[in-house]
Amino acid sequence: MAMHTDHKRSDELPDVRVDNQEEVKMKKTVFLGALTIAGLAAGAAAAGTLDDVKARGTLNCGVTTGLVGFAAPDSNGEWNGFDVSVCRAVAAAALGDPTAVEFVPTTGKTRFTALASGEIDMLARNTTWTFSRDVDLKFEFVGINYYDGQGFMVPRDLGVSSAKELDGATVCIQTGTTTELNLADFFRANNISYEPVPIETNAEAQQQYLAGACDVYTTDASGLAATRATFENPGDHVLLPEIISKEPLGPLVRHGDNEWADIVRWTLNALITAEELGVTSTNIAELAAGTNNPEINRLLGTEGTLGEMLGLDAEWSKRAIMSGGNYGEIFAKHIGESTPIGLARGLNAQWTDGGLLYSPPFR
Repeated sequence: MAMHTDHKRSDELPDVRVDNQEEVKMKKTVFLGALTIAGLAAGAAAAGTLDDVKARGTLNCGVTTGLVGFAAPDSNGEWNGFDVSVCRAVAAAALGDPTAVEFVPTTGKTRFTALASGEIDMLARNTTWTFSRDVDLKFEFVGINYYDGQGFMVPRDLGVSSAKELDGATVCIQTGTTTELNLADFFRANNISYEPVPIETNAEAQQQYLAGACDVYTTDASGLAATRATFENPGDHVLLPEIISKEPLGPLVRHGDNEWADIVRWTLNALITAEELGVTSTNIAELAAGTNNPEINRLLGTEGTLGEMLGLDAEWSKRAIMSGGNYGEIFAKHIGESTPIGLARGLNAQWTDGGLLYSPPFR
């Protein structure tokens, strides 16, 4: 049987096409409108933290509760240290004033909540960049300012020369940290046991360790060196040779605020690049008058429009570097070999000196 087809008259077809065109137009309008709204929302999010910081007039920076050399208040209540210098550099870049910082002490447990909730604008403390913190917790690590690894400190009279000899030891360990997880992995891999003594802050760990409540204190090797330097008799305590993890430490911000992340990221990069290019707190005024090195000129704002790209003025990085010096000056002043902390540059040397320190180009 032949199938019957109901052909439309040719004079009806234009009406159908018109209806379709109107529908397409309407869908396009709705789609473009949605894109515009999404774009505006994204723009608002991107501008959020910088606008908040400017309106407030201060940068709220999360730091440790106190780790000498990295972040600790002095007898006058003024915060100083390697990580503190990053906060001050960002404040100098964004606000023009390195002292316009409100330091918010955070523990291993409270630091992420403080950042996620907006209580702080950035976190600059001994925090390790990991997959889950970056992806699952929705944070943006903007760089690495200290390449570290987890170590162990024991009293010299314990007579131990290796972490593998710590079977059955009591271990002081900060909760809510990668240190806690690394410790479990290390002891399990070496088929030895330990008894954890949970602590919240470095000060509590120090107190418990010195009181004999634990045989061992484990944290980042830099933190152990900083803690030991405050002891009445540092020589009575030994840092064991094992480094059992990779701990890339650096500042972080919330996801979804790209403009602010760029400001914090490139402020850190400015400190690193300044050292590589020989720009210091003592010669920066002279170099800012102009040089025959184009990258120094771009870094210091005498050429190009890098500041404008960040939503800042041309001298943002000049102020950041002047706030405490370049990366090398900051390292030497707070934690270097001439300080009680006594840390060698090691992995934290410039890439040109065999280290891992490397900033993308300023261009």
